Amino acid sequence: MSTDEDPLTLGWKEYVDLPQLDVFGLKAKIDTGARTSALHVDSLTVTERHADGSAAIEFGVPLDRKRPERRVHTRATMLEEVTVTDSGGKAEVRPVIETEISIGPVRKKVRLTLTDRQGMLFRMLLGRKALEGDFLIDVGKKYLTGKQKRRVARAREAS
Repeated sequence: MSTDEDPLTLGWKEYVDLPQLDVFGLKAKIDTGARTSALHVDSLTVTERHADGSAAIEFGVPLDRKRPERRVHTRATMLEEVTVTDSGGKAEVRPVIETEISIGPVRKKVRLTLTDRQGMLFRMLLGRKALEGDFLIDVGKKYLTGKQKRRVARAREAS
C-alpha cells in the first residue's frame, strides 16, 4: 500500500485471504493487543531442514469450526521458531512463516505463527505487526471489507 493512500478501516473481525496458502474467506479476529499473528493448524510436518535454520513444512488448516470438512493442506517455508506468550502467561514455541494476506483491496506480506487454536472462536488472529501502516480499526464494527470471493471453490471445481 502506498503511503499516499488513507489507511483502510477494519472492524474487529474480517474475512481474509491467504492466496499463497490457498486459504480464502477465513474469518480472522483483528487483535491490536497481540503483537504477532497466528494461524490455526491441526497438523504440521517438517519435510526438509536447511542449514540456515529454515525448513520446508506441510500443514493442515481447518477453515471452519463448524464444518471440519472445510480444510486446506498446504506448504510453506518455516523461517524460524519463536517463543510466544499467550494472554494467560503460557509460553509456546511456534513456527513462523511469511505469506501474503489480502483484506479488501490491501495485499501485503505478513509473518504468521502456526499454532493449535482448536478451542478458540477464530482460526486466525491478526496482530498489530501485520496491521501497522495500512489499517485503522473500528472496534464497534465488523466485516467492513465484505466477504472475500470463494476462489478456492472455483479452483477445486476446475481440477
